[in-house]
Amino acid sequence: MAVRKLFGTDGVRGKANQYPMTAEIALKLGIAAGTLFKKGEHRCRVVIGKDTRLSGYMIETALTSGFTAVGMDVLLLGPMPTPAVAMLTRSMRADLGVVISASHNPYEDNGIKFFGPDGYKLSDETELEIESRVLGNIDDYLAPSSQIGQAKRLDDAIGRYIEYAKQTFPRGKTLEGLKVVLDCANGASYRVAPTVLYELGAEVVAIGVDPDGRNINDNCGAVHTDRMCDEVVKHGADIGIALDGDADRLIVCDEKGQVIDGDQILALVSREWKQAGILKGNGVVTTVMSNLGLERYLKANGMNHIRTKVGDRYVVEKMREDGYNLGGEQSGHLILGEHSTTGDGLVAALQVCAAVLKEKRPVSEVMHLFEPVPQLLKNVRLSDRTLAKTALESDSLKIVIDKTERTLGDSGRLLIRASGTEPLIRIMLEGEDRDQIKAMADEIADALVAEVAALEAR
Repeated sequence: MAVRKLFGTDGVRGKANQYPMTAEIALKLGIAAGTLFKKGEHRCRVVIGKDTRLSGYMIETALTSGFTAVGMDVLLLGPMPTPAVAMLTRSMRADLGVVISASHNPYEDNGIKFFGPDGYKLSDETELEIESRVLGNIDDYLAPSSQIGQAKRLDDAIGRYIEYAKQTFPRGKTLEGLKVVLDCANGASYRVAPTVLYELGAEVVAIGVDPDGRNINDNCGAVHTDRMCDEVVKHGADIGIALDGDADRLIVCDEKGQVIDGDQILALVSREWKQAGILKGNGVVTTVMSNLGLERYLKANGMNHIRTKVGDRYVVEKMREDGYNLGGEQSGHLILGEHSTTGDGLVAALQVCAAVLKEKRPVSEVMHLFEPVPQLLKNVRLSDRTLAKTALESDSLKIVIDKTERTLGDSGRLLIRASGTEPLIRIMLEGEDRDQIKAMADEIADALVAEVAALEAR
């Protein structure tokens, strides 16, 4: 596989107005992707959705210019969840779907990710082809003046997704009697998610629904759950639901304000789907980051557990390859193949709520299905992402890693990887003794910091 210069694990991402997240690169991405997905003389079209970041206007305009420059028609959705864009790409028979979002990152960042006509994220190979065209002579792909595309707003996009999401809830059931605190992260779901829950009958306390371009994910949403937890206790709610900036991930909390992550949600949905006879492959696909507790739970209940490298797109690829319909990440990216082609926080939340209402027990009882193995995550920040590979291959680090793995044996796990979205090296340790894994993580981090400092000094 060639070295990726623009694309990471979830599209192209970076600080807005800095390379590669500039209007110029967005324009070129539109041209490159547009030419790749054009079909002969057919009048092709692309749908573009975004979250609520200030820079979304700039990126949207640049992408639109690129697509129309190669003869594609553009349908602009405005602020819409990532899974809504994937769904609309398919339902409208578009040739390409685009989301402008940096997901859970702060507002200063932005990103661009693509969906094919089938509603699935593009493969590594396709992204590399787009990248090569961006970095080549882009002028070769421009359409004649008579074939320039058109752009228009799709006014009923919100209503289409609302109806789609409601249809994923069990037929004949409602959310009546359920009090929900819903945190939309001041992001893409701020209009659709409260409407869906309300129309299904829930009592909704909505927070994070006042975007101003700069407050997306700002101490709210799936990455910052303290406010959701506090509001649940304050209002005596049954459950808290937190989405991230583009609403493709879900974290919940119980009536006591205790956070429940993606692994526990996967355990719940796997149990429900197995009982209903709709769990394909008799198992779940997760990334290497999922807790050992989930793995043990699935095996104890006669289900398979398959791991992939980090990134929900790799989970989806494995699901499609091996015939599974349930997968996700500890972070809350949950892919419910019966309903969606990508992570959908709102649809996953409806599955959780349905299970809670069926059980007629508190969320704290329904959703604590396994005891997580103590897990610690630690990040080492880099000045330059290109340093990661060299640092991770250093002899001094390998010595520390070997020592750690020998100590852990079969009772824990160590994972070290470079982030695909930020200039970070991530360290994940699992083990039965929390103090022990903390000491191990500190030792590895210190070794990494020293190695990175040495590389930066050269």
